[in-house]
Order: sequence, then structure tokens, then C-alpha cells
Amino acid sequence: ANRVEGITEIRWHARGGQGAVTAAKLLAEMALAKDLYFQAFPEYGPERMGAPIQCFNRLSAAPISLYTGVDEPDLVIVVDPTLLGTVDVARGLREDGRLLVNTPASPASLRATLGLQGRQIYTVDATRISLETIGRAMPNTPMLGAALRVLGLIPLEVAVGYLRESFTPKFGAKVTEGNVAAMERAYAEVQQE
Repeated sequence: ANRVEGITEIRWHARGGQGAVTAAKLLAEMALAKDLYFQAFPEYGPERMGAPIQCFNRLSAAPISLYTGVDEPDLVIVVDPTLLGTVDVARGLREDGRLLVNTPASPASLRATLGLQGRQIYTVDATRISLETIGRAMPNTPMLGAALRVLGLIPLEVAVGYLRESFTPKFGAKVTEGNVAAMERAYAEVQQE
């Protein structure tokens, strides 16, 4: 696959039930608020609870005419660190690509574990953040916050505004503010090597 200038391609790795598809969809909708073009699509497979899943985003300042899967992502987001031993999360990741993993480990120790050369590694303890802000292990919103920081395409305040607008009618103020706090904290706590 040839790299198309100006398009950021993202692949999410998670397990069914962790909200990664929702997070990818939210990222796309937040991009819209910044007048970016976007795509968000899951790789349809067994969406069973706990089964490994992948989903994808493309973000661009210009219209996107690609309709294939994402083979050479610019950013890989790993929502569930238990997948690291079973799924080749770095598959196809560009030389200048970025890897963001939900883990309490430091980027340097993660690099050693994965034996990964080049590329930029980011970590954030999204599960702990979600327990402390949302009250349950729901790492998707903090991972979205961390992704916003790594991408640098959508300002945090735009994302927070969108989250409040879309979550409050559905989930109420308390749940919404827990998710906002999770996103803001993960944005602030991302570690880069």
C-alpha cells in the first residue's frame, strides 16, 4: 500500500466489549468538529466479548478516496495489553510510525519486551485511569485521550466539547464528566520514550 500524503491511518487492537469501535467512531466524529475528513470502520470478525478485534481510522484535511483496510498504519493503539503476546500489533507499522499501548510499563521497557526497532513508543495506564475516573475498567475513553495527544490533530478542548455534547443526553452529567476526566488525565499522563 502506498502512503497517501496527508492521511493519518490508525489501527486499534482490543478485545470485544472494551469499547474500541466506539472510541474509533468518537475519534472520527471529533475530527469532523475540526473540519477533517475521516473514516472509521471495524474489521468484521467474531465480535464476541473478549475476542481480539481490530478497527481503523483515517483522518485527513482532504477528502479520502481509499477504501481498503489499513495495512501500514501511522499509529497503532493497543487497548488491551494482553494482546501483545498473541497479536503482532506492530505488523506493517511504518518506520516513522507510533505505537500507543495501555500499560503501566514505561515505553523503554515495552520496547525491550517487544524487541521493537525504530518507531516511537507511547504508554499510558488507561485501565487505572478509567477505574479512578469512571469507576470501572473501561480503557477506551482514556485511550482516546492519549491518542489525541499523540496525534496532535484535534485540540483537547474540541474533543472535550464534543464528548460533553454527545454523551450528556445519552448518559447524564455524572458519567459524562467521568469520561471527560478520563480523557483529560490520559492526555496529560501519556509517557513517551
